[in-house]
Amino acid sequence: MAQIQRRKTVTATIGGVRVGSDAPVVVQSMTNTDTADIPSTVKQVAALARAGSELVRVTVNNEDAAAAVAPIVDELDKQGIHVPIIGDFHYNGHLLLTKYPECARALAKYRINPGNVSVGRENDDNFRTMIEVAVKNQKPVRIGVNWGSPDSALLTKMMDENSLLAEPKDAREVTMEAMVVSALNSAALAEKYGLRADQIILSAKVSGVQDLIDVYRALAARCNYPLHLGLTEAGMGAKGIVASAAALGVVLQEGIGDTIRVSLTPAPGGDRTEEVRVGQQILQSLGIRSFTPQVTACPGCGRTTSTFFQEMAEQIQTYLREQMPLWKDRYTGVEEMKVAVMGCIVNGPGESKHASLGISLPGTFEEPKAPVYVDGRLFTTLKGDKIVAEFIDILNEYVESHYAAKVEVAAK
Repeated sequence: MAQIQRRKTVTATIGGVRVGSDAPVVVQSMTNTDTADIPSTVKQVAALARAGSELVRVTVNNEDAAAAVAPIVDELDKQGIHVPIIGDFHYNGHLLLTKYPECARALAKYRINPGNVSVGRENDDNFRTMIEVAVKNQKPVRIGVNWGSPDSALLTKMMDENSLLAEPKDAREVTMEAMVVSALNSAALAEKYGLRADQIILSAKVSGVQDLIDVYRALAARCNYPLHLGLTEAGMGAKGIVASAAALGVVLQEGIGDTIRVSLTPAPGGDRTEEVRVGQQILQSLGIRSFTPQVTACPGCGRTTSTFFQEMAEQIQTYLREQMPLWKDRYTGVEEMKVAVMGCIVNGPGESKHASLGISLPGTFEEPKAPVYVDGRLFTTLKGDKIVAEFIDILNEYVESHYAAKVEVAAK
């Protein structure tokens, strides 16, 4: 794995999950169910957790949602799902956290948006109340600034001051600076009201790739709190995936970022867990963390008129994803395994030799055989209509022989 020099921060703990400095970069997600619908929310949290989400955020926007939080956490515990649940509060969090103390106790972290509480206005009583509840229950807080709902008083003040300068900055630059100042001022207030530095996580959410890069570079240079990364509205499909990868990839490569979320807009009826897999893939592609064995497959060309190699690549990738929940409990390091499924002789054997296991399928007019490589060496050659099943057998034997012993040694 590549060694990226991580930014030094204090280390926070969220429901047993360490965040910051030398702790792994954490993948989190958020439900889109009505939190008051306990069965639906439990079902979605469970799905997100099984997909690999290490923190899950739920909306707490009214009394019914607040009342549902503790039962949701209890039901998840009964199902053996112990993922930390984060409460997302806007406008009325000070009321809900005080009126529903069981909600305050059940949550692993509170998310507060300074622009939607009283910070920067006539008084900061609402913000102070939420921080005092966090202190009482010893819960960490994410102070999440969002450019869609900024601290309007602070932004107006900074815009006014900027307009008086001999050479005013452009509005975007002032807005970015206002977000950083809002986050830092709110963190200072939180510490003033009793929250420890290691109980504070900051974020500055924007929806543009270059905006994210700029605002997080500025924020990282001026504090040592852990930072949560993500575009506030990444978008749908390829746009959301590419934008998130482009933005997060730059700052993560610079060692900035301690938790991430890919805020994808799901297709109607789509799978919410996609955002978890995309987040994991961003980290794994950068060599920061490994979550599941990777499949290298060629895109196909005129040499590969058959779709067989595409179908085999999909079958192998699906098989690996389905096996990982079992494998990760039994084997150490299996998530770093690399598998190559190639479609012809041009790059097939060479690419297969670079993988843990590789198979080079015959292209158009090539001899109908498929050499299999294990750790860079030719292992066998497969033929016939059972190539997929036979390759999976070889794959299973490889996992058993290469990773089982590590578990046995660790257990002694």
